[in-house]
Amino acid sequence: MARWVVSRRWWPTTVRARATVGASVVVAAALTAASFALIGLLENNLLRNAENDARRQAESVAALAATGNLGRVRPLAPGVEFLQVVAADGTVLFSSPRPLAAPGPFRAVPDPVAAAPDVVTPAPQRPGLRLHTWKVRPFGGEQRVRVAQVVVDTPDGIVTVYAGASLRAADAADDTTTAALAIGMPLLLATVALVTWRVTGRALRPVEQIRAEVAGISDRDLHRRVPVPPTRDEVARLAQTMNATLDRLEASGIRQRRFIADASHELRSPITVLRTQLEVAMAIRDPDLWPELIGGALEDVERLQQLAADLLLLARIDAAQPVPTVPLDLAELVRDVVAARAGDRVPVGTALTAGVRVTGNELWLTRIVTNLLDNAQRFADGRVDVVLRSAPDPDGAPGAVLEVVDDGPGIPPAARERVFERFTRLDDARSREQGGAGLGLAIARDLAAHHGGSVTAEPHPRGARLVVRLPSEPSASASAWASASVSVSATSTGRRGDRGGGFGTDAAPR
Repeated sequence: MARWVVSRRWWPTTVRARATVGASVVVAAALTAASFALIGLLENNLLRNAENDARRQAESVAALAATGNLGRVRPLAPGVEFLQVVAADGTVLFSSPRPLAAPGPFRAVPDPVAAAPDVVTPAPQRPGLRLHTWKVRPFGGEQRVRVAQVVVDTPDGIVTVYAGASLRAADAADDTTTAALAIGMPLLLATVALVTWRVTGRALRPVEQIRAEVAGISDRDLHRRVPVPPTRDEVARLAQTMNATLDRLEASGIRQRRFIADASHELRSPITVLRTQLEVAMAIRDPDLWPELIGGALEDVERLQQLAADLLLLARIDAAQPVPTVPLDLAELVRDVVAARAGDRVPVGTALTAGVRVTGNELWLTRIVTNLLDNAQRFADGRVDVVLRSAPDPDGAPGAVLEVVDDGPGIPPAARERVFERFTRLDDARSREQGGAGLGLAIARDLAAHHGGSVTAEPHPRGARLVVRLPSEPSASASAWASASVSVSATSTGRRGDRGGGFGTDAAPR
């Protein structure tokens, strides 16, 4: 743990520093691997060239020795440093002379035999080619020699031919390359680190500007936006996304303030009426009038209670609080809701496909159906129809579609989205007692969205047509069409009170 803390302390904390260190480490590793590969390839290539020169020289002399023409040996080929032919008993049959001033493993002597190197210790061997690398010390120094050893059978017996090519060119090239890399690699790494530091700083400069701007934005100035750099890269897209997020936050704040203002207005009206009724009851001493005044006050208290319940439900939906969900038979749920509305003035006809199952909260799904029926019955002239069927969504996933249709005046095309806004009333002439608070359809849409579905107002030849789409269970949806049993019933019911007058179940009136 202590080592981890120490390593964390020394590890760079900024993106710029981490990018610079990371790039430097990667480039250093790549340069090191490339340097070893370069030196290895260079040495192998030079070694192969020297080896080929020595081998060709040794094989040509061995061919002459095999035919007894050793005296016809020609001068050394370019690149070959020495040549010796040694008999099986150690007698040097031929040795190449070396100029006195020429660097090499041997000193030039008048007698070729005397020029034999001391390192040659022949032993009886089988004919063939062998390669060696010797280290010799000419004039007190040391150099490597690549030696080709060819054993050949001649008329005078077995002889061994030694031809050596100096590797001082390869060693010099290795030394030069190593020195160049030792000097160049640090310079290249420093250049890479500097360029990475500058480029990263330039690339992150807009990010720092975005951070500084966002840090200065408070809840009172959500209208401010971060600067979008002219580059069309990830930083520009980040700035655009940040501005889009600020747009949503600003719109959310505006909706919240508007919602608070509308809720305050809606609460103020029944509270004012309630206070007036109580003041009248206090002023009038006639006991015969008290039941009527108290009854009106109780109605206003009920309206306040239902409006408060709606507001709490909307707050819970906005907070995205989880609710328990279970698989439900949607047809059975709709049938129970319609049956519970016995006595309403507008008949409700049902056409329900059996076996349509969804996963959701029974109380919230019941609230969706109730709010839509309340809204339809408020404006229907004589009939409301409820249709339930299975239908896949645009992505092909199984889904359930619930339609609530009335024969009223309908919803204007321009207002088909506005009716789902909170506290919206399209008919300003209606009183609150007749039209409700304008929360029903808003609650229905929010509850459907909480279940992964939607509520829309769609065209209809006469009246309004509200459509609920919910995801359904695949197994139930697949068999729903095969085993569909459609039941059609007409329940003649009158409106419950003022049909949306109860704020808990009213819809946004049109």
